[in-house]
Amino acid sequence: MGRRSDAIARFTEEAEASGLQVEVRTYPEGTRTAADAAAAVGCHVDQIVKSLVFMADVRPVLVLCSGGRRVDEERLARYLGTEIRIAGASEVRAATGFAIGGTPPLGHTVPLRTVVDPHLMDFEEVWAAAGTPDSVFPVKPKDLVQATSGAVVGITH
Repeated sequence: MGRRSDAIARFTEEAEASGLQVEVRTYPEGTRTAADAAAAVGCHVDQIVKSLVFMADVRPVLVLCSGGRRVDEERLARYLGTEIRIAGASEVRAATGFAIGGTPPLGHTVPLRTVVDPHLMDFEEVWAAAGTPDSVFPVKPKDLVQATSGAVVGITH
């Protein structure tokens, strides 16, 4: 229990330092996948923000992707100007300080270059992980882009 609440507290502190006021909600049934999160929250799966870490050479890059979309790795590689690959679980934890399934869009161990799926901008509100596989928070997409200094780039299909 301590680790879970520590992860949420760490995320919340960092989010608020970035200018976001967050209201974390927890769902005991879990929000690990986009479909799980959408069912728990009661929204469309496209309103779920998947926080995906890719390795661009040796540097981690965060992609905030709409829940119903997939990252087009060729497009992402072209945008970044280097070869990429999906990060492994240990690389995700090293870069973000959080486990896969609970990785929030900000508050990471190291500052991450962030790319945001433009499809998220189609919604008034989206939901992102808040540090644990059973916690999420609602946010306006434009506020998420501002807080993460993310670049809105068409890298999904």
